[in-house]
Amino acid sequence: MSQNFEFYNTRANEAAAEAAKATLDNVRERALRSETAWREMADRAKQMEQEREVARIEREKRQAEAAELAEQKAAEPA
Repeated sequence: MSQNFEFYNTRANEAAAEAAKATLDNVRERALRSETAWREMADRAKQMEQEREVARIEREKRQAEAAELAEQKAAEPA
């Protein structure tokens, strides 16, 4: 089971739809609590995805800088 933003967001939308069609107060309240929980998980997943992307970019930048430094050292006369 994929635990990413789309998964959590889909579950939140399903819970919202369940709450909208509920005729019993306790069922509606349960669905709304569920929607809130799924939305919080979706928000955390999105934030983690963004943080991973930033980390990936920084890692690639450091690797490129290290490769450039290695090339410069290799080009220096012995």
